[in-house]
Amino acid sequence: QVQLRESGPGLVSASETLSLTCTVSGGSITTNYYYFNWIRQPPGKGLEWMGAINYSGTTYYNSSLKSRTSISRDISKNHLTLHLTSVTPEDTAVYYCKIFTPWGDAWGQGTQVTVSS
Repeated sequence: QVQLRESGPGLVSASETLSLTCTVSGGSITTNYYYFNWIRQPPGKGLEWMGAINYSGTTYYNSSLKSRTSISRDISKNHLTLHLTSVTPEDTAVYYCKIFTPWGDAWGQGTQVTVSS
């Protein structure tokens, strides 16, 4: 069973770049039909899909965040990375990594990120 674990700085200053890692265990990130998504939830708000990268390395982005978002992967480390540039306090949220597969989905536990002004 694939398991996901997000990691990164809990506190970031405004205007900086936020970088988060999703470490994958129990399966290779290059396995056919695996789609890895970054999703966030600001305090008191709903879930927001930020983007995804699939098993072949193709990326997809939320159009509203595309100019600031980059998703990449390191096959040797079996992990994914999210970069979000020029952060503001509105980017404060719990950030999740989620896998979609034809056989089921799984979430990481999430990581809290606070952006200080």
